[in-house]
Amino acid sequence: MNLVLSSLRLPIRIRPDAPMSDCDLMRFSRENRPLRMEREPNGEILIMTPTGNRTGSINHRIALMFGLWVDQDGRGVAFDSSTGFKLPNGAVRSPDVAWISNDRWNAMTEDEKDGFGVYPDFIIELRSPTDGMLDAQAKMQEWVTNGVALGWLIDPQRKIVEIYRPGEAAEIHQNPTSVQGTGPVRGFELVMGRVWG
Repeated sequence: MNLVLSSLRLPIRIRPDAPMSDCDLMRFSRENRPLRMEREPNGEILIMTPTGNRTGSINHRIALMFGLWVDQDGRGVAFDSSTGFKLPNGAVRSPDVAWISNDRWNAMTEDEKDGFGVYPDFIIELRSPTDGMLDAQAKMQEWVTNGVALGWLIDPQRKIVEIYRPGEAAEIHQNPTSVQGTGPVRGFELVMGRVWG
């Protein structure tokens, strides 16, 4: 099923007559590129536009720095913003950057690796100008409530990084020069001067 969304304001939510399986969602997403899709815990499908140029450039710089570190570190597998992950609450989310430890990755079946697999250990979400701050913060809480050990919300407009961990209040850093990885990504440093541009 292809969508015609030229006259609609995105993001939009649709509720299929029957909940989409993971395979149905993957096929639906492929058929409607370049739109980005996520599934809400209640089965609604959230449809978003591709990112704007500035956000895409910032996200590329973050992913590049993280990817280089992951290759050198060797403890896990990195994923880009087009990757969907199934959370225990039934949602399928696509963070801007994600990481899963080698132990968890190697324990997955081939079908899980080809599908939405399992939730990541670490994620980064980049707030774009069209993202509401409360929505972005709620999404970060959803990540850590559903198993993610560490999440960073980066807001380039305000030059703020919020760090999320399960069971803790968000740690807020205003205009940091760098952000240091802890827990699953200890040893990673994101130099913010290269992010802010």
